[in-house]
Amino acid sequence: MRYSKVVFLAILPLFFFICCREGAEKQPQNDTKKLVTPPVQRKKDTVSSSEEESSTADTAKEDDFVLTEENAIDFFFEYAKGLSENKVRLTTSLGSFTIQLYDNVPYHKANFIYLTKKGYFDNTQFHRVVPEFIIQGGNSDDRATSKKRRSIGRYLLPPDTRKGHKHHRGTVSMPSSDRDNPHKLASPYEFFIVVTQPGSYHLDGDYTPFGRVIEGMDVVDKINQVPIDQGEWPMKNVYILKAEVL
Repeated sequence: MRYSKVVFLAILPLFFFICCREGAEKQPQNDTKKLVTPPVQRKKDTVSSSEEESSTADTAKEDDFVLTEENAIDFFFEYAKGLSENKVRLTTSLGSFTIQLYDNVPYHKANFIYLTKKGYFDNTQFHRVVPEFIIQGGNSDDRATSKKRRSIGRYLLPPDTRKGHKHHRGTVSMPSSDRDNPHKLASPYEFFIVVTQPGSYHLDGDYTPFGRVIEGMDVVDKINQVPIDQGEWPMKNVYILKAEVL
């Protein structure tokens, strides 16, 4: 009896050692389930730039596809091949008008239709109005617009100014990015519409016309006549309530 007790006391530390070791080996497996990637800090977008993140190609889902400087041209080249639509209707807080897009400016046309189908322009604003010159849309001071830009991607489009299109009244054109941009690359999220009669031809060669207003020019004129502040922003926001491809 005394011998058994001695044996028991001898193996008791070994038993505890084995149990503790097994527990230590299992513990990291449980801890990994608690690891969470910290959120990425993002800056609010401005007119001149937008902060976006790219996704890893082999792990991203289709809905997570992000446009970049490297993939945008190839993407829109392929996207343009399947496009049969060439009209977009913009419904604003002051009425609706319809734009017809030029077929021979494929990247800019494809970009505008792509953004429309992604719902980007919905609830953006005509954020710049220059009386008897232009109205400019596609931006907003709302956080939702910054979020949409990040989800779509950060990229610019090359100018395409030699297709015979001039900045007549009603022409829809794409402004250059405000970033360091010696080659006049276009800011893909914004557009402007010429209201000058008969046109603003000093813009030819510097900006890319990619469409024209074919219906509702009176609404464009109405937007151009709203009161503005010193920064050319309308005193009362003019929203694009909905953009739809026809």
